[in-house]
Amino acid sequence: MQNQNIKSTVLSSLFWKLMERGGTQGIQFIVQIVLARLLMPEQFGTIAIVMVFINLTQVFVQSGFNTALIQKKDADEVDFSSIFYLSVGISGILYILMYISAPFIASFYNDTILIPVLRVLSLTLFAGAFNSIQNAFVSRNLLFKKLFRSSLGAILISGTLGIIAAYQGLGIWALVIQQLINQVSITIIMWFTVKWRPKLVFSLFKVKKLFSFGWKLLASSLLNVLYMNLRTLIIGRVFTPATLGFYNRGKQFPQLIVTNIDGSIQAVMLPTLSAHQDNSKRVKEMMRRAIVSSSFLIFPMMIGMAVVAEPLVKIVLTDKWLPAVPFLQIYCISYSLQPIHTANLQAINAMGRSDIFLRLEIIKKTYGLIILAISMNFGVFAIAFGSILTGVISSFINAYPNKKLLNYSYKEQWLDIMPSLLISLIMGVIVYLFNFLSFPAWQILILQIVSGSIIYILLAKIFKIESFTYLVGTVKKLINSRKEASV
Repeated sequence: MQNQNIKSTVLSSLFWKLMERGGTQGIQFIVQIVLARLLMPEQFGTIAIVMVFINLTQVFVQSGFNTALIQKKDADEVDFSSIFYLSVGISGILYILMYISAPFIASFYNDTILIPVLRVLSLTLFAGAFNSIQNAFVSRNLLFKKLFRSSLGAILISGTLGIIAAYQGLGIWALVIQQLINQVSITIIMWFTVKWRPKLVFSLFKVKKLFSFGWKLLASSLLNVLYMNLRTLIIGRVFTPATLGFYNRGKQFPQLIVTNIDGSIQAVMLPTLSAHQDNSKRVKEMMRRAIVSSSFLIFPMMIGMAVVAEPLVKIVLTDKWLPAVPFLQIYCISYSLQPIHTANLQAINAMGRSDIFLRLEIIKKTYGLIILAISMNFGVFAIAFGSILTGVISSFINAYPNKKLLNYSYKEQWLDIMPSLLISLIMGVIVYLFNFLSFPAWQILILQIVSGSIIYILLAKIFKIESFTYLVGTVKKLINSRKEASV
């Protein structure tokens, strides 16, 4: 009965996390489409440079300690309040540094608009400090329904104001408004929906204890964010802002889907796996289920998006964004490996082995930088292709420790996801042939999406793919449980 209750809680949490991700990312997708139609590629390129520095500073506020609070079995009010005050203090220091550094960053990129934009967007650090503790409380208590409501409300408010600003001709400031209002709104809404409040307590001992686990994740996150955004920094410096805009827009489409699906599974995985960290067999079972299920969903979407890239960009973003098509296709391949990365790394964290996590990040970033240094000499497309090569190698590296920790080898993992990959490839080949039809782009796109979905589901049923049966059964259970609860 207890296992059944745990499973029900996990499934319910995953449902609301998917709803939160799907709802906010779906609206964000629509907002970005409207803004892309109203604004120019170079304006998106400029904001992309700014967001690199914002994301780097947010790591110090939102990473490491946040995960440590979730992972710690006996975290209490003193833990939460101590980390909150520490995060706010760090935010203040970082904001001053960003304010002072803005002119130097603008000079390096030869773009003076970076100064005010960077100084204004750096204000999100303070909202991020508060929000990181709220998110830790939500994740620890699996209160993802509340997160869904706050995230959805925030994106509706910020998206609406951003679009209005773009219509009023505010240019890049429409993007600044949308980003800033989103962070502030979600923090305010969660203040009223999540019943956590900081207490007037601070324990240096508690901070040190959490730091012993969290600093490794903080260092890992910093390395990861710096590395993931290094391509943006290089492209923004070496090439034009418009080229960076095309690159980022092409990357954004597959990133949106993977963040929605894989990110939802990741958010639920860590607290769930951490609760069973003393039972390696159970952790392996849950990790395997996460890999198989997320791969079944992500593979067809990535392969499908790659083959419909051109009509998709034409219809959604207009012809001015067509140079983004090859970047979109490249990153569809790169992001398709994300389920393997996520499941392996979350299992390592759940087992309390942040030391292994940090070592893996150092190894991956070392050869990743070598690949980047070589590829940048051959142009922007070589830089993008380098992400695929790095991803393939990283899938081996991330899986290696779990052969010993959980007795779950890399070969086993690929055997688990291979059925989904094969039927996705078959579907992709068939759908790609529709590109040769002499129909308008919108008709081809609709035909490809509808036929691709039908083909994939039929292949899953014909070959009795395990993931398909499991997911259908899970959805039915969720629907039935919600019906019973409403009676």
